[in-house]
Amino acid sequence: MTSLRPVSGPAPEIVAALDAWLARPEEPEPLVVETSGSTGRPKRVVLSRHAVLASVHASARRLGAQGRWLLALPASYVAGVQVVCRSLVAGHAPLLTPTFAAPARTAGDPPLFTSLVPTQLYRLLDSPEETAGLRRLHTVLVGGGPVDQDLRGRAEVAGLHVVATYGASETAGGCVYDGVPLDGVAVALAADGRVRIGGPTLFDGYQDDPGLTAECLVDGWFLTADAGRLDEDGRLQVLGRLDDVVVSGGVNVPTPAVAARLRAHPDVRAVEVVGVPDPEWGQRVVAFVVGDLTTEQARDWVGQVHPRTWAPRTVVHLHALPLLDNGKVDRLRLQELA
Repeated sequence: MTSLRPVSGPAPEIVAALDAWLARPEEPEPLVVETSGSTGRPKRVVLSRHAVLASVHASARRLGAQGRWLLALPASYVAGVQVVCRSLVAGHAPLLTPTFAAPARTAGDPPLFTSLVPTQLYRLLDSPEETAGLRRLHTVLVGGGPVDQDLRGRAEVAGLHVVATYGASETAGGCVYDGVPLDGVAVALAADGRVRIGGPTLFDGYQDDPGLTAECLVDGWFLTADAGRLDEDGRLQVLGRLDDVVVSGGVNVPTPAVAARLRAHPDVRAVEVVGVPDPEWGQRVVAFVVGDLTTEQARDWVGQVHPRTWAPRTVVHLHALPLLDNGKVDRLRLQELA
């Protein structure tokens, strides 16, 4: 059964429901979008039509074009909802297709866009047919996780226009493109480095959870769970979740930085790093690797650019990283495996 509170159901029915929701003459009842729960209990985020449209229009201004969007993500999560809404607002039904290996486009076709998570882009680049299809797109938004320089470099060599996005269900999806906030969006850092976001794309609160709403929505700012910094050009760099810092042997180890270094190894196809309880170290840094890399090789590789105390003490080899329905890595499952 299709619903918008929370958004759920088959993709074609969700598209029809969102089309009717966008077309209502008065401000309709807000959407409710469930978070993925990749790091904990899923939350139900309340999004007004005003917030959704603020995001849609700001995205179009930043991209410099509107057109048809290809839905490659679950329509029930915020990234999929926004793919549908961007396409509908531009006057085009989204394309519901499982493949990018489509026939060549003609000059009269509207610009085509899509939104992916990094794992999808990584796999698509292994297929010449899918890569050729992606090359015909105006822009490929990539969010839901860090876009490593190696992955971005592969995409650019393949002739793709990739934009890395950062945001959350609570911000109506991606609201920072390539480190720069969309028009109207404000980004600030708290004293502990926590990323705060303000502006018209913010959610109204969490459904039936006023306590959590009061914790995360303060004085017009959404307090994310992410740590960040501003580079010399003022661009936001997201360092990872605040709780992704593992204390191992008394040393603070930022696991996203370790994972990013390991992903740069030529023998690694994919990797994720987590901390697990350990009687000797307090927390032990564990790397889950798709590829050929021994523990000692991993430690040496990380130690070349970071303190060796950051290096993983265990490497677990997998054929593939476990994923949630929205394509994000299931970190809770990895901690169970460790």
